[in-house]
Amino acid sequence: MERDVAYLPEARPEKADLYFPPNSASAKPWPAVIIVHGGSFKRGDKADPRELNIAGTLAGGGFVVMSINYQLMTEAKPDIWPQNLYDCKTAVRWLRKNAARLNLDPDHVGAIGESAGGHLVVLLAVTGPEAGLDPAGPYGEFSCRIQAAVDMYAPIRMTTDRPMLGKNQSEAPELYRQARPTTHLDKSAPPFLIFHGTADKNVSPDHSTYWAEQLTKAGIDHQLVLVEGAGHSFDLQPPQRDLRPLVLSFLHQYLRPAN
Repeated sequence: MERDVAYLPEARPEKADLYFPPNSASAKPWPAVIIVHGGSFKRGDKADPRELNIAGTLAGGGFVVMSINYQLMTEAKPDIWPQNLYDCKTAVRWLRKNAARLNLDPDHVGAIGESAGGHLVVLLAVTGPEAGLDPAGPYGEFSCRIQAAVDMYAPIRMTTDRPMLGKNQSEAPELYRQARPTTHLDKSAPPFLIFHGTADKNVSPDHSTYWAEQLTKAGIDHQLVLVEGAGHSFDLQPPQRDLRPLVLSFLHQYLRPAN
């Protein structure tokens, strides 16, 4: 591991933790996966138990893992969009910039996110340079594109006002359109694996069934897994079902590890 790695500009306090597969330095380059934690866009941490569960699974499965902290809402600054997405995109660029040192394959980078982090991962997956949501820098010479996305119970349907946008929908419809994943979805999007609990009281499962329908219409490879009886905020080992084999199989298929 490497803890508290600075991947954002120097003035930013948010850091990342890196996890490596066994014997990673002596093997061929590994694919990489970024973890984006949840927490309603206002709390959560890169080293929460759920993130540790995911990181251990992925590193043990043959991936360099980067679990990030990113811009969260505060009372003084609730309107954090699109800086939170910029931070996710900067993490992708940072991995590519440091590919040689980390012994990773810069052409095969994925992301996994839960709840609010899932929303950011979905946007990371569907927004290319044409969306106008790539930050100018740092590391602007590197692509922000990812090659696979795992969405865990993300709030996709933006039918209510979102504090992170700083305004309500009637005041700023274009802002909401920009932050809505369906705005940017086209056939260039990467494949998706989607998890949602049928007993989720925080984010209704219809968010994920709706997103799967949109992916079908766009012709994007995807798999929707509804975890019967599961609520919100589960990791890859909820009591109802072990999700680790599904995640590793999906990422191995689409990130094509060189090993």
